Amino acid sequence: MRNIPRVLIVEDEPAIAELISVNLRHSGFQPTWAMDSVTARCELDAVLPDVILLDWMLPGESGLSLARKWRADPRTKAVPIIMLTARGDETDRVAGLDAGADDYITKPFSTKEMLARIRAVLRRRAPEQAGGEVTIGELVLDAGTYRVSFQGNLVKMGPTEFKLLHYLMQHAERVHSRAQLLDRVWGDHVFIEERTVDVHVKRLREALGAGGVMIETVRGAGYRITSQPQPKAAPVAEKSSATVA
Repeated sequence: MRNIPRVLIVEDEPAIAELISVNLRHSGFQPTWAMDSVTARCELDAVLPDVILLDWMLPGESGLSLARKWRADPRTKAVPIIMLTARGDETDRVAGLDAGADDYITKPFSTKEMLARIRAVLRRRAPEQAGGEVTIGELVLDAGTYRVSFQGNLVKMGPTEFKLLHYLMQHAERVHSRAQLLDRVWGDHVFIEERTVDVHVKRLREALGAGGVMIETVRGAGYRITSQPQPKAAPVAEKSSATVA
């Protein structure tokens, strides 16, 4: 039996939620609607969806706040979140990504765009099995089991960070521009800002902890992953002007 992807729609406007639900059902998805944070919490407690469509502006707790909470919760950490927002400024969209969203859709949006973005985050959540295990130094990624470990300790991260790390590890020591990473990791998301890459690299470094230094920023060029990260220069100690009595 084919698995039908579940989509949780967190949207307080019934007309918009119904329109999204109808289009999702016609496209082979199983939508569930929550009109606020309380209802969304109940739905998540009952069953984890494959994707969450999260409205920014909600009554009571905002979508931004919910995204932060769900990213901090081990149970919901890996569920892709697509933010629905009427805020079109780059700073607002980056704020959504910083809060934990994997992508965003600016209202009003087309059905085709919504479906394309949902399918894209689902592809990133289930990366290609080819390649198996990749190892760089003490960092190990297994695409088959969707596991990452550093120094023997399991590392948890979101689906976008996983695919970004997978791509970098498959092309270790090479420098990749932001545009190249958008094309290879995000694929058909050619219309989002390159700043999106910076947000996810930051999130990936935080997930890796001490291993985050392996992902280097090459000024003016992009990013690379290396087994021999350059140590940061030690700060120069200031000479003391105090005199000994």
